Amino acid sequence: MMLDAIHTAGCSHENRLLSGRKTMIRNLARILFAAVLLIINIKPCAAAEKLPGSPAAEGQYTLDKVVILSRHNIRSPMSGSGSLLSEITPHTWFSWTSEPSELSVRGGTLETIMGQYFRKWMEKEGLFPENYRPEDGVVRFYANSRQRTIATANYFAAGLLPVWNTPVEWHMEYDTMDPVFSPVLTFVSPSYEQDVIRGISEMDGDAGLEGIQEELRDEISLLMDVTDMEESESYQAGKFGDLLKDGMEIRLEKDKEPGMNGPIRVATSVADALTLQYYEEPDAVKAAFGHELSEDDWRMMHSIVDTYTDMLFTTPLVSVNVAHPLLEEIRSELLADGRKFSFLCGHDSNIASVLAALGVEDYSLPDTVEPKTPIGAKLVFARYLTQENEPWYTVSLVYQSTKQMRDLSLLSLENPPMQQFLQFEGAEMNADHMIAEEDLLAMFDDAISAYDALAEEYSDELLEPAA
Repeated sequence: MMLDAIHTAGCSHENRLLSGRKTMIRNLARILFAAVLLIINIKPCAAAEKLPGSPAAEGQYTLDKVVILSRHNIRSPMSGSGSLLSEITPHTWFSWTSEPSELSVRGGTLETIMGQYFRKWMEKEGLFPENYRPEDGVVRFYANSRQRTIATANYFAAGLLPVWNTPVEWHMEYDTMDPVFSPVLTFVSPSYEQDVIRGISEMDGDAGLEGIQEELRDEISLLMDVTDMEESESYQAGKFGDLLKDGMEIRLEKDKEPGMNGPIRVATSVADALTLQYYEEPDAVKAAFGHELSEDDWRMMHSIVDTYTDMLFTTPLVSVNVAHPLLEEIRSELLADGRKFSFLCGHDSNIASVLAALGVEDYSLPDTVEPKTPIGAKLVFARYLTQENEPWYTVSLVYQSTKQMRDLSLLSLENPPMQQFLQFEGAEMNADHMIAEEDLLAMFDDAISAYDALAEEYSDELLEPAA
């Protein structure tokens, strides 16, 4: 987060309280999806890639397993009335369909659409039969214990397995963070902190943190213009500082997420909410508070969020630290005997840090205003077997384009979501965008071992085991 139906003993009470809510979510998902079928025309998506993980050489491979790390779908902003968002602009925000930080109605609908698409794809590839009702252990859904991640997993499951009452695991007290998904620093020492800040400072060459802020000057200026920020009484009174002049401070504390104070943090909160408003509000001009913006303008403003995420979660020393428990969880699912499908639902920081720890090469996703980790995006590990029974993986990001999200476009084999295959440093890919299984597992082993190596390199204090 940046921003089994088996629960731990402490969650039994919450499980009973929410069992009805989970049933309601599934029923609402089906109702919403049926309504969408009646009122929306299928709109083709230009430049969409092939099916998720489908190799170019058809017939040479058989789909054997799919493991997904998903970001939750559209939510309301993290804060509500009386918050930064309500004071930093004179305008009135979109009337959200959910409480702060919770999955919205549109988010649930889009997730059901995506789940149904994956069902059609996996049926076509022969992984699942039609109207599949899995045997025990074949399918696993595991979500962070936040409302938006639990709900996302339930909505996706409603589309993927519509005739099965899918159990979704969540292991902690309801609406709290599960250590597996919580991108916190489980190890910090003085020298480690110093090197992390140095690494962040060098993201923009020799210009340091000031250089990163300067690189975002045009983006922050555009954000201020779109929100008419300087007309806000609170901004005029200096409550939020000067977004174009103030400096920033990086905060690194054990058992907490990497943090930041200053203009980029404030701008990130506003840009994130504005992007969510753009997804929800059909009138693009109204979504921009009366301004006419191009897709490049929206993408430009959201780059503030991407920079914030990169600074705090993707530098090498940070990514192997905060992603460590999730890397172990994903690796376990890749090797789980009898498992055919796994769905782990978390946050953008989870996808960003996992990819960074694995050594992903730089990428920029097309047809989305969120070119790194779009809301609702799926990091898909698809395992294929050759005719000689050799295992290979495609690793890709599958996501709905901005247009598909705004239009609530129905997805199908003929109108798929977007997909981008990912490349990783030192990992060879064949002509079908595939990595040999032994190479993929070696990437995970290296990233997991890098966490343990922190103790040896930074001897100010002993490394404590991850939670």
